[in-house]
Amino acid sequence: MQDIIKIPIGIVLLVLGIPFGNFLAKITKEELKTGQKGFRLIIIASLIGSVISLISGNDILLFTFLFIMIVTSRSLKKS
Repeated sequence: MQDIIKIPIGIVLLVLGIPFGNFLAKITKEELKTGQKGFRLIIIASLIGSVISLISGNDILLFTFLFIMIVTSRSLKKS
């Protein structure tokens, strides 16, 4: 029963990561230009962490890593 509630809430929070990433990219343009290599490393680490979390069945870590990946990738895309 809890999984039925956790999954839709997690999906809604992941969708909210898109406008949040756009907002961060808008207000931090200077930092995005100098830190693109670091942001790419964060995206790769988040992708690896989300795959490991998916395999281990830890939903909270999975959604956390996916949220970080979405926000960071949206920030890079806008720069």
